[in-house]
Amino acid sequence: MDRLLPVWIIAAMAAGLAASTTPLPGWLHAAEVGGISVPIAAGLLVMMYPPLAKVRYDKAVRVAGEFKVLVLSVLLNWVLGPALMFALAWAFLADAPQLRTGVIIVGLARCIAMVLIWSDLACGDRELTAVLVAINSVFQVAMFAVLGWFYLQVLPGWLGLESADAAFSFRSIVVSVLIFLGIPLAAGIASRLLGEAARGRAWYEDKFLPAVSPLALIGLLYTIAALFCLQGQYVLSQPGTVARVAIPLLCYFIIMFAIGLGAARAARLNYSRSTSLAFTAAGNNFELAIAVAIGTFGAASGQALAGTVGPLIEVPVLVALVYVLRALGPRLFPGDPSLPVDGVPGDSVPGDKVPASGRAAQRG
Repeated sequence: MDRLLPVWIIAAMAAGLAASTTPLPGWLHAAEVGGISVPIAAGLLVMMYPPLAKVRYDKAVRVAGEFKVLVLSVLLNWVLGPALMFALAWAFLADAPQLRTGVIIVGLARCIAMVLIWSDLACGDRELTAVLVAINSVFQVAMFAVLGWFYLQVLPGWLGLESADAAFSFRSIVVSVLIFLGIPLAAGIASRLLGEAARGRAWYEDKFLPAVSPLALIGLLYTIAALFCLQGQYVLSQPGTVARVAIPLLCYFIIMFAIGLGAARAARLNYSRSTSLAFTAAGNNFELAIAVAIGTFGAASGQALAGTVGPLIEVPVLVALVYVLRALGPRLFPGDPSLPVDGVPGDSVPGDKVPASGRAAQRG
């Protein structure tokens, strides 16, 4: 399944688009609680549980003390990322204020969910990824509304540009963090503590983790199909608008990934840590961006449309970057012991033939 991952992802996108022409999207839209799509939330929680169950939290505590890496991640995510998205939004959507605002909101919502999958598929450092996601969550609660005010009202005024009025819901931000990180993180920690206490680390990593690992890709494929089903109507009915929004988003994901990877190499991080840093910098929390756009501007607004296009572009682009990084890794990090064992994305996730303990040794 891992070796044919691009085939399954394309199939999931196609199935979602096909299903978007049926009554299914209406049923999925109806299954919302407090602005959160229950079907999407279920897929994300299932998808995120295996990577978080694999984290060695005793090691994550030590990683949290590495000041240089954490500062670099904060600068990439909370200084460079929003500024770059603001610049791209104005460069490509200067004449479309609603779409421009929606794209800027996507740039403010830093990734706390799917980055776990992208990093794991590319054999990133699980403990570092978990720590960076936790830091993003704290900053999301503290800074999202502040940065929204700055980039939508203050900075445009300073530059003589059109400003946008937006009052973000603090509750939506907190709920997003608690659901999309809190639940799977608590489950992952509980699984490791209870599993190791009851049966030992060897059983947990060589028996339990291989058994639950397939849930990651199953959840990913289900989530992709559900997203394209829910948003396929926009793709099919407004292809020109979707293409306009897609251009700055495509530029953003590629530029942020390249800068993140370059900064990691400049800081002399190894392959696995550079991978975690680059994907954390490139990804976005589309669940929060969509919820905020809909809650602030309405479900039929251009801002909401821009938010919904975000994951439709992010998923295929970041999957492609997984393969790009896996192919370029040996050239960029020659002799690095943390490089993947072979060239197939996913040998650290579902379908492994190598036990988790043995794989950890292979990856250094």
